[in-house]
Amino acid sequence: MGSYRYCICFTRKFRWNEAQPPEDVKEAFTAYADGGATMGSDHLRRYLADFHADAGDDADAERVMERIRQLRPRMHLAKISRPILALEDFHHFLFSEELNPPLRSQVHQDMTAPLSHYYIHTGHNSYLTGNQLSSDCSDVPIIKALKRGVRVIELDMWPNSTKDDIDILHGRTLTSPVSLLKCLKSIKEYAFFASPYPVIITLEDHLTPDLQAKVAKMVTETFGDILYYPDSDSLQEFPSPEALKKRILLSTKPPKEYLEAKSLEEKDVNSQNGKEPNEEEAWGKEIPDLQTEIEFANKQNESNHTEHSHDEDDSADDDDYQKMRQDSSPEYKRLITIRAGKPKGSLSDALKVDPDKVRRVSLSEQELVKGAASHGAELVRFTQRNLLRIYPKGTRFNSSNYNPYIGWSHGAQMVAFNMQGYGRSLWLMHGFYKANGGCGYVKKPDFLMKTGPDNEVFDPKANLPVKKTLKVKVYMGDGWRMDFKQTHFDAYSPPDFYTRVGIAGVPADCVMKKTKAIEDNWTPVWDEEFTFPLTIPELAVLRVEVHEYDMSEKDDFGGQTCLPVSELRPGIRAVPLFDRKGMKFKSVKLLMRFEFV
Repeated sequence: MGSYRYCICFTRKFRWNEAQPPEDVKEAFTAYADGGATMGSDHLRRYLADFHADAGDDADAERVMERIRQLRPRMHLAKISRPILALEDFHHFLFSEELNPPLRSQVHQDMTAPLSHYYIHTGHNSYLTGNQLSSDCSDVPIIKALKRGVRVIELDMWPNSTKDDIDILHGRTLTSPVSLLKCLKSIKEYAFFASPYPVIITLEDHLTPDLQAKVAKMVTETFGDILYYPDSDSLQEFPSPEALKKRILLSTKPPKEYLEAKSLEEKDVNSQNGKEPNEEEAWGKEIPDLQTEIEFANKQNESNHTEHSHDEDDSADDDDYQKMRQDSSPEYKRLITIRAGKPKGSLSDALKVDPDKVRRVSLSEQELVKGAASHGAELVRFTQRNLLRIYPKGTRFNSSNYNPYIGWSHGAQMVAFNMQGYGRSLWLMHGFYKANGGCGYVKKPDFLMKTGPDNEVFDPKANLPVKKTLKVKVYMGDGWRMDFKQTHFDAYSPPDFYTRVGIAGVPADCVMKKTKAIEDNWTPVWDEEFTFPLTIPELAVLRVEVHEYDMSEKDDFGGQTCLPVSELRPGIRAVPLFDRKGMKFKSVKLLMRFEFV
């Protein structure tokens, strides 16, 4: 029973009613129990064979039955002490994330192809705790990223104030530094906490040769045998994630001539809008539409035929690289596995494929949008052998993020995100990398790796037929009354929850729909089904958000999750929800059904 104050003088009472199993659950129970009132081990085994065949040993009926009995002590027991399931027990099993998750938990993709064949979970300015201009630099966000399965950590290296050591900070800003050595030690400790597959450290280098030599010493002493670097100056093909298991690699661009960093005055920071994100930004705006961005870039290209330009100092040319080979510390050069840079001239020059060596190229999000409009095929062709890294535009002072699908649909492996930039774009990133057991490496679809007889490659802008249709049914939700205070959503009555369900992917697949709002109920039952035709299901992510309807103010946030469509397990599943920062709620979850047509 819940009590709410009403008009100060009165109290309203609301009884909490546990929701009954949905009709689909009752029908499944009846079908697999052969019409009986209980379900035994043999019945459950048939159900698991049909809907948990990908779970391997986890699908053993006796062990599942025993686990249900542990979670639900009052489960019905026969006289001979053999456990059997009543309808309520079966419903409890289906609504258990532990026993009936929506995704596979194991690495199952081929991990023996070159690195260029995979999307890689990539961070941007991984050391920042907040905004890009005045937040603290620390190893804490690096540790958090590695624990989440991020595989690419970015460090910006600058001389310290006495020019005898190396600091990690966002140069020419008011960010407070953290020492390089501290970051390296934390990377070593947590590199393989969430995944055994390789960690790549991208270094933005602003050091003199003597400090580069010091970096080389720190790196080799810290990482020892787990540091991987090839014998030759350049690679003809990248090694595979499998071959690089439990190894750490370095990737950097040639350093420019050392310039002493000058801190910005506080007034300069304020004049560039370097403020913390407001509640609306933290809550998450809708993701920018990919097609709209590309169409806008097309118009810009038609009116402006200027050469490709760089808006951040994350690029370098071949002449710079040759200068680095002459001027830089030889110990430092030897440790760089993935050479990063950019030839002078146009984007076409930057994307030329060298059959004798592979490399990494970095583009800002604006450069990518322009490139997708005018050089889409070259981007896809380049990423079949080489690595393409995309980074946020420099005006994202509040550490917000961008639409990752422009990069993904053109084969970009390293779509770099601000992991502290909470919002819908980052939720998508979290969901995308739940694929393949959450190991941080997701195999790119075959169509991005194929070249036709006339050298044609996949075109993300092409009108494609529907390849697969996903049906999603949202039955009910529960857990808010355990994880939230009684008056968190509404001071005067229980919450009015509704669910938004949709697809993020290529423009033709993107859509959002929503259920009706269920009034005054902590355990809402929607029982609504949605249909999503998909042209490229391999890249699609299912978006799920729960909100509490508020007539007078902005609707309250009740949880979210994103799930890779290609990995959804068909059938009725328990779907846990996460908070704005991507942390899983203890109890909040939905009961949903997934069906592919």
